[in-house]
Amino acid sequence: MTILQPASDIPRARLDAPAGACDSHMHIYDRRFPVAQQSGVFIEGASVAEYRHVQARTGTRRTVVVTPRLYGTDNSVTLEAIRQLGSERTRGVAVLKPDVTDAQLATLHEGGIRGIRFTLYTPKNAVVSVDMVEPLARRVAELGWHVQLHWTAAQIVEHEAMLARLPSTIVFDHLARLPLPSGASDPAFAVVRRLADSGRVWVKLSGPYLDSVVGLDGGYADTTGTARAWVAVLPQRLVWGSDWPHVTEAHKPDDASLFDLLGTWTDDNATRARILVDNAASLYGFPM
Repeated sequence: MTILQPASDIPRARLDAPAGACDSHMHIYDRRFPVAQQSGVFIEGASVAEYRHVQARTGTRRTVVVTPRLYGTDNSVTLEAIRQLGSERTRGVAVLKPDVTDAQLATLHEGGIRGIRFTLYTPKNAVVSVDMVEPLARRVAELGWHVQLHWTAAQIVEHEAMLARLPSTIVFDHLARLPLPSGASDPAFAVVRRLADSGRVWVKLSGPYLDSVVGLDGGYADTTGTARAWVAVLPQRLVWGSDWPHVTEAHKPDDASLFDLLGTWTDDNATRARILVDNAASLYGFPM
């Protein structure tokens, strides 16, 4: 069990968030909802109330809640978080299997779900499998949803042909998990760029600690090259996410500092506004 410290008395980010800025990747943990995966870690202090402190520090007001692996395919915790945070400024990404019914999909859509996630980075812990991606993508494309992929760079390369067939929008998690020090020279970068020619591919600028070698003490500075490479080639289809509450990290990063990294990854306010506001509104259906 991991317990987060309250963030209400910690300084705000130095970077000013434009009006309508969106945190496009975070998770909520709530004891009211039963967990499905006993191998996972429940994060205490990661409720909607605690997340509001993060919003106060970063200045973001729009949010995308992603169902944690711990809950399996029960997306109730995400639907409740959307309700609490406000359906007009919150969307969700669910975890589903092919047995989901059309009626269930309709209910999820009404509740604010706009995508489904396939976390296959560590296959032995995965709730879903790669063979589920294509059939589910074809079903959710009819709703205007996207498929969100937390995959290794090698998995992206291996399944390029299948990804090219998908009719839905594709969102790659966490800088597309390009390993360091190769970063943008990894073959997966070229694969994502080729797929992006379809106009349906997005990348999340999130989770810099996941592939950083220098880590927290180094301010994740070695991820800057990867992030700036994405900004250079795909500025119109990038979104930013906090990845709060940083489930993978024993020593939690400072949320304001993570937001400030976006100032290092981009050169001007217009680009940051595009990523935080315009792109997020386009992908998730927020009012412009």
